[in-house]
Amino acid sequence: MIESIPDYGEVFCMYQRRAAVRRGRRRTRRRRGSRLPLYAFLLAVLFFTLASALPPEEPPQPAQPARTVAVRSMASLAEPDAPDLSSWSLTLVNQWNPLSRDNTFTPEKLSNGLVVDQRCYPDLQAMMDACRAAGLSPVICSAYRSYEKQEELYQNKVDRLLAQGYAQTDAEEEAGKVVARPGTSEHQLGLAVDIVDLDNQNLDETQEDTAVQQWLMAHSWEYGFILRYPGGKSEITGIIYEPWHYRYVGRDAAAEIYAQGVCLEEYLAP
Repeated sequence: MIESIPDYGEVFCMYQRRAAVRRGRRRTRRRRGSRLPLYAFLLAVLFFTLASALPPEEPPQPAQPARTVAVRSMASLAEPDAPDLSSWSLTLVNQWNPLSRDNTFTPEKLSNGLVVDQRCYPDLQAMMDACRAAGLSPVICSAYRSYEKQEELYQNKVDRLLAQGYAQTDAEEEAGKVVARPGTSEHQLGLAVDIVDLDNQNLDETQEDTAVQQWLMAHSWEYGFILRYPGGKSEITGIIYEPWHYRYVGRDAAAEIYAQGVCLEEYLAP
């Protein structure tokens, strides 16, 4: 049997079609491959757009210690207690509150022979030592006085005023502003001292300008002493301004009196 001879034209056309199909497939693959960078770029843009729309992340905060709330007791919220008028260091002595003639205390003698109440001596010594350490020269010129000594000083002042022409009543009243009447002087307590500057031992207002008095006015409260008769308080104390007379009241009371700017009468007032 004789096989038929193939039609070469048809075969050639068939190969042409197959080649076209293969070329088309390659073009399709090339087109798809060329789009991958574009897809990647679009995905990147989309990612960063979404990321920028999110709220910024807060940085981690250090751990905070647990907070505690202090609870104050009712007692601490109450008003501070009134001064204890029965305290030996707060005994009020003035023309309205005389001291008993037989008042006694344990005496402590100073190096110059004067006497103070033994209970105030340690703070008095500490104050004098501190004043001297500051380069100053304080001198205690008066301390405890007996009832009899105070009576003598008062009467001498009255006699001098009488000699100047004062009437008896006026002389006694005027003398009482400068020298306390017997029984009304703090010096009888043993808690009061007169301190002057070595370079100025006059008991007058020039004392306030001395370095010793300026130091004492600023620091005496730290040792339990107060300037007993400050300026502007004479109507309350009954005594003229005495920038040399210091009274021991204890450290707590002295700090309060100094901070409040009051005299002892005001501090002890109900």
